Amino acid sequence: MVIEKATPRIPADLLLRQTLSRRKRLTRGDSAWISRAVFSYFRWLNWLPENAPLPQRIEGALELANRFALNPAEVSDTELLRRAVPEWIGAHLSLTGEWVRALQTEPSLWLRARKGAVSDLKNVLGNCDPSGFDRFPQSFRYTGEEDLFRHQIFQAGAFEIQDIASQAVGLLCAPKADEIWWDTCAGEGGKTLHLSDLMDGKGLIWATDRSEWRLDRLKLRAGRAGCFNYRSRAWDGSANLPTNTQFDGILVDAPCSGIGTWGRNPHSRWTVTPQDVSELAVIQKQILHNAASALKVGGRLFYAVCTLSRAETWEVAAALTEQHPELEPLPLENPFKPGSVPVTALTLWPQDTLGNGMFVAGWRRKA
Repeated sequence: MVIEKATPRIPADLLLRQTLSRRKRLTRGDSAWISRAVFSYFRWLNWLPENAPLPQRIEGALELANRFALNPAEVSDTELLRRAVPEWIGAHLSLTGEWVRALQTEPSLWLRARKGAVSDLKNVLGNCDPSGFDRFPQSFRYTGEEDLFRHQIFQAGAFEIQDIASQAVGLLCAPKADEIWWDTCAGEGGKTLHLSDLMDGKGLIWATDRSEWRLDRLKLRAGRAGCFNYRSRAWDGSANLPTNTQFDGILVDAPCSGIGTWGRNPHSRWTVTPQDVSELAVIQKQILHNAASALKVGGRLFYAVCTLSRAETWEVAAALTEQHPELEPLPLENPFKPGSVPVTALTLWPQDTLGNGMFVAGWRRKA
């Protein structure tokens, strides 16, 4: 049902969440199997016979997923590049076998422990493997089968479910406890909560989004996580800013095509279009331009998107630098590769993060 009803406007992951939430009698194992079947279907779509019945195609997709997990070398880079992504994508980013191979690998479930709660994940939750990255001591890969949303320590606010590439954005922002920050496109608050944790619950964060219902979700999440150093307000990305405050730090986690999440959300590979990329790049430039005016002298501005197309990443960053001479690019060190040479913009690829793909650029406002 989920596969048949999924459309560009109604994505498979949303349909799946809604469907599973209504089926109260499903066991945790049943839900996990259904989720894996849906995502495997879209991940291996171009390997499946078009005229075969849907149950047979789903079975074939699961078999391909199992074989790839046991022996990834069985499928060549050439075949992956031809079948695993849409033809148009090669004109928008540098296609490599490593990237497409990472997309076909079933994703990890990443958790972020709140400060002081690392031992709870290890000793109470269990089935948590350390990230393996020195800069991410609070990040864990969950390998268990429990319903995390129902677990007592989740309800107590001990951890958040947050992809490790998203966690990297907070680390790069490195907010201080006495600063005022603005999370311009906060959504349901994943990065807002991370910024708050990094600030030890001090300072102040303005969290805005164009969707009121997302801010309502943020309120619920913040209450559970014990995050109280924030204010929320609707903002549509226009020049009419939500406050006259001048900020020490601004994070623009803008709406994007989500190409960096194609490993986790394979259905979107077949629904995103080049037109989406072009239209979103215009929106991203507008939001960045308008938000930049609220940055105080010496303040830091960060642009982050979970996409990898040149139009939405490097070209957006270059346009802001050209349009705003008062902003100087901020050197960033790749948190997944400590000691690497700092650069003014980072493309974090899934094969390196073991999570989503992400682009991050930063600037500082000159005196």
